[in-house]
Amino acid sequence: MKIVEMLRLNELGMSQRQIAQSAGCGKSTVGETLKLCKDKGVTHTTAKEMSESELHATLYPESVAKRKAAAEARDPDWSEIHAELVKNKGLNLQFLWEEYRAGNPEGYSYSRFCKHYRDYRESTGKSVSLYHERKAGDIMEVDWMGETLDCVVDPSTGEIITARFFVAVLGYSGMPYVEAFPNEQETNWITAHVNALSFYGGVPRQIVPDNCKTAVKTPRYYEPVINTAYWELSEHYEVAIIPARVRKPKDKAVVEQSIGWLETWLLGKLRKQRFFSFSELNKAVKVILSDLSKRPYQKREGTRLGNFTEFDKPALRPLPLQRYEIADVIFRRVGDNYHIEYDGFHYSVPYTFHKAQLVLRATSTVIEFIDKNHVRVASHKRRHNKALGRYVSNIDHMPPNHKAVHKQRQFDGKRYLSWSKSIGEHTHFVIETVLSSSKIEEQGYRACMGILQFTKTYGNKRLEAACAKAVTLSSCTYSTVKSILSKGLDMIHPEDSQPTPSHGNIRGSEYYN
Repeated sequence: MKIVEMLRLNELGMSQRQIAQSAGCGKSTVGETLKLCKDKGVTHTTAKEMSESELHATLYPESVAKRKAAAEARDPDWSEIHAELVKNKGLNLQFLWEEYRAGNPEGYSYSRFCKHYRDYRESTGKSVSLYHERKAGDIMEVDWMGETLDCVVDPSTGEIITARFFVAVLGYSGMPYVEAFPNEQETNWITAHVNALSFYGGVPRQIVPDNCKTAVKTPRYYEPVINTAYWELSEHYEVAIIPARVRKPKDKAVVEQSIGWLETWLLGKLRKQRFFSFSELNKAVKVILSDLSKRPYQKREGTRLGNFTEFDKPALRPLPLQRYEIADVIFRRVGDNYHIEYDGFHYSVPYTFHKAQLVLRATSTVIEFIDKNHVRVASHKRRHNKALGRYVSNIDHMPPNHKAVHKQRQFDGKRYLSWSKSIGEHTHFVIETVLSSSKIEEQGYRACMGILQFTKTYGNKRLEAACAKAVTLSSCTYSTVKSILSKGLDMIHPEDSQPTPSHGNIRGSEYYN
């Protein structure tokens, strides 16, 4: 800044000629500048605290204002230009420049327009990127390849099937896993994740997907809603699913870069081949990936396989003992009988969820019910044989009155006899008599249950004694046993009874002769 230097030399007492020689300008220029600074009250001390633009605005306000007005007249709103490019992927600077020139024929040329836009981005920090340090075993990024391949032949029809490729990459090593599928549906999406984790032999802390429909139900910035099946997978593996922000590919930059690399080197090698099943195609993919993972990095030392073996794999958490089983996940409302129907069978849930909506998760072996808080409220072994009955019920799901009825229905003659035998021989005889006295055995079930339930009130010993007295009276019925117990007759023994004393008013047997 020549003006600051002129003021410094002037304060040191140097002549205007000497200042001109040092500053590389004319003597008259030095004189005019020093006079202008004096008029504006600018000293060397104040000038060196100002930026160049501030100093020029102080000394030449009219010129700066005129230049600013001219720039504003021809300058577009650069923030609006940037916003248009972000919102509309189909637009580019050439298109927006032509729009700008249509309204400003004397405006910037295309090259100057692009330079000013780049200056705006740099001045606002929009051209810089944040480096994301990936830790070993921390993140697995996943996505579908943009490119597809017509390489699978249906052996029965000869039809060519398009293969779509799922890609998973560990964030630190960049070790890729690729699997081909006929479509990008949710079942294949979940299957690919399970197979990828099995391939890596461990579980990362996070999985970072795109906002595709198979992963995210509602793509919110702060609280994205994960699909139920995908959430189930994350619960099974205890891994966090953190979707990338919408239109922010740098959130999963490693998989984005890997997809570009794999589309060249993997699909390039597969493009001229034909396969008669996806299993055959995936075997070929595995062989090619094995070779590609051994190639040296271009910008760092080592290979993907080497870094995976040394750093990523030891840092992964162990896989769960049981492999995740893909489930059919649907919503169901609980019926009046607190059962939910699936595939022709009815499964119980706690009666307190009557009329509530639950998530039903069905695998080939298990039926589970999950509430709105993602808490499992019931689980059953899945039933496939209708000969065993259409209702699968857990007695703990019943209200108390239903439990009592259910327990009663579970007893048959053999169970009543077995129960009575554990109490005593007289009780067993009474129950056996009740069952055999009915033309149809089931008619005596309620009486048997009523007799045996007396153990809860009177205990086994008193019931056995009451049954012994009922046998003596040859009246093996519920009413007799109940009467004996309620009057305490079971506790009176023959030796306890006293003979009737002699008395003048007592009639003897002779009276009736």
